[in-house]
Amino acid sequence: MIEYPWFDFDQVDYVTSDTHFGHARISELAGRPFGTVEEMDAELVARWNAVVGPGDVVLHLGDLALGPIQESLALTARLNGQRFLVPGNHDRLSTATQSKRAIERFLPLYEAAGWTILPEVIRGTRHGYRLLASHYPYAGDSQETDRHTAHRPRWDDGMPLLHGHTHARDHGPHEYQFHVGVDAHGYAPIPFTIIDECIRGLPDAETWLESAIREARQVITALDNSERPGMDALFYEQGYNELFIVLSELLDALEPPGAAESSR
Repeated sequence: MIEYPWFDFDQVDYVTSDTHFGHARISELAGRPFGTVEEMDAELVARWNAVVGPGDVVLHLGDLALGPIQESLALTARLNGQRFLVPGNHDRLSTATQSKRAIERFLPLYEAAGWTILPEVIRGTRHGYRLLASHYPYAGDSQETDRHTAHRPRWDDGMPLLHGHTHARDHGPHEYQFHVGVDAHGYAPIPFTIIDECIRGLPDAETWLESAIREARQVITALDNSERPGMDALFYEQGYNELFIVLSELLDALEPPGAAESSR
């Protein structure tokens, strides 16, 4: 698996994406029930603060604000909670659409509005289950063809992925992907407990530790069942490499990256 930056999903209370604060045309483009951008912005703030408390943690998966960016970002400072942002293609922090100079210029505006900026793809665990989050799904778009494919998370054998970007109205899970955008969830953040139920309900759901133990046992069993007479150095090297990989995964599952720092 690609080693995406580690994030502690256990700290998160709510998830959302694609608010598009200040975007005058998004109601027309996404079929939102608002007559003006001012009405939309006011309703998004009200619905957010109706469910999110000041002490809650919210993970926003991109396309936060458009329009006159200083004004639309200032609106988001009124939102409750500790707020993390994974940039989407319409954010001024996106490496998919913005230059390095532009990102450096706009970063202070997001931070001044109370946002902690995360990488564009993050991985971690939630109650022991492995999880990815990005603005983009593995596949799917609001347009006919998938855009920004180089910036999407790569498929990892069915690892659950939280995403936005599509503006789809279907609620939540589609196989191993879970759409968290406001257009599918009443224009408000959704409790992470809803996602927890979906992850546990996946047909082959198992915690990272359970998966690591199973794979380690499979490797050990395969080595035990192999013939030993006449084995050459190449066989032993291959067996060592397989054991090293599964034991490394097992140790990471016992103490995930960042666990030591977070416990200090």
